[in-house]
Amino acid sequence: MTDAAILVLEDGTHYQGRAYGARGRTLGEVVFATGMTGYQETLTDPSYAGQIVVMTAPHIGNTGVNAEDAESSRIWVAGFVVRDPSRVVSNHRATGSLDEQLVAEGVVGISGIDTRAVTRRLRDVGSMRGGIFSGADIALSPAEQLEAVRAVASMTGQNLSDIVSTVDGYSIPAVGERIGSVAVLDLGVKASTLRYLSARGFDVDVVPQSITGVELLAGKPAAVFFSNGPGDPGASEAHVALLQEVLRAGIPFFGICFGNQLLGRALGFGTYKLPFGHRGINQPVLDVATGRTEITSHNHGFAVDAPIGEIVESSTGFGRVEVSHINLNDNVVEGLNALDIPAFSVQYHPEAAAGPHDANYLFDRFRDMVLAHQKDTE
Repeated sequence: MTDAAILVLEDGTHYQGRAYGARGRTLGEVVFATGMTGYQETLTDPSYAGQIVVMTAPHIGNTGVNAEDAESSRIWVAGFVVRDPSRVVSNHRATGSLDEQLVAEGVVGISGIDTRAVTRRLRDVGSMRGGIFSGADIALSPAEQLEAVRAVASMTGQNLSDIVSTVDGYSIPAVGERIGSVAVLDLGVKASTLRYLSARGFDVDVVPQSITGVELLAGKPAAVFFSNGPGDPGASEAHVALLQEVLRAGIPFFGICFGNQLLGRALGFGTYKLPFGHRGINQPVLDVATGRTEITSHNHGFAVDAPIGEIVESSTGFGRVEVSHINLNDNVVEGLNALDIPAFSVQYHPEAAAGPHDANYLFDRFRDMVLAHQKDTE
């Protein structure tokens, strides 16, 4: 069958299905995303670079694709796994079909497999390296396919920021009353994040991940923001050192996702790889200060190792720190708050693209922190 495809996991488990999107071979870390909606935002999230994404929602593609919902200029997932791709596109905003977009961008996918079974396997064993084979590559022997999968580098130890970051800096003007500029370190930033920062009165200056501390501070930003992104925070020593320069300069800081992990490391905490991560738009998170539960959007495979329920001293000299948010499913640290310097972060995505907007207030909290800092330093 020329349209056949197979998903192979590194433990030898394999799933027969049909080719979806481009034909050929793709390799990466196989993870699952639990969102019922928002597949286009998932596909264009740079944090998924190097990963083959399994969608747990069974029916994908019915609303097609459009220019407005893209979170970056391209699809970043290494591969795409769905159960039942929609045969038709039915949405007035659609400008094309998902299948056509996958083909146009060379993204190899597979459909017609039991994605529940794949998800259960990943939950039991953990995220694994894997590969999708179709087209001419379907003719490879099972041993050759498995050998190709096992040759893939583990996500642990990988620094992927240079792959997803902008090469040249660019700016987005503030909307409404201007309060200053925010330097956004692009580690895989999403378009909606930049829009929300601009809407809070920030001139948004997006800078490449390779920027030095001298270059960043020379711009005299009113605040600094570290974005989401792919890879292992343990392999980002340069970004940790850059952030420590920012914190020592007393510049207000806000980080999300990868930025949260980097703040944790800058404050002296470790990070570790989760068995299968948090990916989806339905993660319950407790805001410790308010007791409020937020339903939040996530995409991360690593987390900060910090003590919950106590205030501790930063081992790197930045004063007192507390865990501000906790995942109610598994007690993973979801946020950090520095009590003696103007800095905080969360592990999830307050821009919620796609997802609920329970955590959108964090952009207001960032704005208020910057305004308070400006007043204190007048």
